[in-house]
Amino acid sequence: MEPLEPIWSFYVGPMKIDIVPEVVMQWITIVLVAIIAIWATRNMKLRPNKKQVVVESIYTTLRKVVIDNMGEEFLDIIPFIGSLAVFLLFMNLTGLIGLPVPTKSFSVTVALALITFYMVQYYTIRKYGLKSYFGGYTFPLAIITPINILERIMLPVSLALRLFGNILAATFLVELCYEALNHIGFVAQLAIPVPLHAYFDIFDGGIQTIIFIMLTMINIKMIAEHSGHEEH
Repeated sequence: MEPLEPIWSFYVGPMKIDIVPEVVMQWITIVLVAIIAIWATRNMKLRPNKKQVVVESIYTTLRKVVIDNMGEEFLDIIPFIGSLAVFLLFMNLTGLIGLPVPTKSFSVTVALALITFYMVQYYTIRKYGLKSYFGGYTFPLAIITPINILERIMLPVSLALRLFGNILAATFLVELCYEALNHIGFVAQLAIPVPLHAYFDIFDGGIQTIIFIMLTMINIKMIAEHSGHEEH
């Protein structure tokens, strides 16, 4: 797999900034998701039409997932979880239309993991305050504070490596398939890769999105509960 060349480069002082395809795909994804969200939520009515029924079904499903895994006291996290899930899923599926998959880049998965790490800490501090937040590091015993610190630091590392490794491997296997089929003929490339795209792009991309979101919810709940326990 050859590294993607920068589309455009510029300098900020002595530092060179490269605009690579992964960055462009993230911008496109953000704009596309925003347009769809605005269109889907316009003109909401008491008697819903088909579009509104779909939107409400998605929200109801997401709400149920949050309640089942975190509890009703965490319903205020739905906007973040929903936005992260949609953004991540869209990026994982870009390979279906032959575009670069942003999440095969380690820098992209690191950024997503750091956003999640920040949100976990911010949510807990906002909910329980700084005193209870730092007190949560000593739960259930002060002697295991170093382990709790390491556990929180490893969250973004684990999320970034897991997503990066799985998406990169899937993308690499699909590209190998196309290179092998290139020696057979163009017609072979039209039908044979379909099952691979169905598995690696749709199924694996969806599974990786679910895993990322589930781990995010679990960590938010766990750390918040540790801090909440300290508060009481």
